[in-house]
Amino acid sequence: MDWRSVKFDWNRARAFLITAEEGSLSAAARALGMAQPTLGRQVNALEDELGVVLFERVGRGLTLTPSGLELLDHVRSMGDAANRVSLSAAGQSQSIEGTICISASEIYASFLLPPIIAKLRELEPGIDVEIVASHATSDLRRREADIAIRNFRPTEPDLVAKKIRDVPARLYATPDCIERIGNPRLPVDFGQADFIGIDSAGALRNGLNAIGFNLTQRNFPIMTENYLVMWELVKHGLGIGILDGNIGDAEPLVERVLPDMEPLMFPIWLVAHRELNTSRRIRMVFDLLATELDNV
Repeated sequence: MDWRSVKFDWNRARAFLITAEEGSLSAAARALGMAQPTLGRQVNALEDELGVVLFERVGRGLTLTPSGLELLDHVRSMGDAANRVSLSAAGQSQSIEGTICISASEIYASFLLPPIIAKLRELEPGIDVEIVASHATSDLRRREADIAIRNFRPTEPDLVAKKIRDVPARLYATPDCIERIGNPRLPVDFGQADFIGIDSAGALRNGLNAIGFNLTQRNFPIMTENYLVMWELVKHGLGIGILDGNIGDAEPLVERVLPDMEPLMFPIWLVAHRELNTSRRIRMVFDLLATELDNV
């Protein structure tokens, strides 16, 4: 490779990449933790080095020029390569101290993780813990988390995944709510029942209809994609919700709807990046999570 042909600064290319992904200099500056004028100068310097205009201003934001669009994929590949270097270096660390970031849904972060984190802190007080509580999927390859608890198997080849177990999902409501809809005994009896929707695509409705319910959009007058919010709405008697049976059965304010109905089963997967999985710190936390989640 002729290194003399590379005539730009990687830091400036990174400034361009983050600005393109964030959509404005101010947002990119926040993401990088630097002053906006400094970031702007780096982007301008890259344009001078390459002899092209990368952005056009549109209102208070920026839009990529055709030249910027053409270069973006190449610079994004550079960013991914730089991230892999960082991941590999982090994976070689043998220190048991440091920070670990765990990504989980709001429900798991609230109900399952606290006792596990308490045990981790007792075993390894040198490990600091950051919890990303979100229904969205964290990108482990971009270091949005070190370990993720998911309900689906990952497909990315550079991730390591371990299936913990299958979990029963059951329907719950308050006794007053169940009485209000006539104490139904069969799935077909829920035509006038209110459910709390948890996905705009209607996956819950379709899944229930597949096992004998006959629900329409009218049966879902309240929608939220936050499971904690959904659970609070259920506990306040506003409708029927679905939740991990191990968590739902422990709540005294609700009871199972159709208690003899076979639960819907879904898996719990523990996921980490394969380079990070060689770190003693990551391995220790990964194994602890696997053991404790299997015993819930």
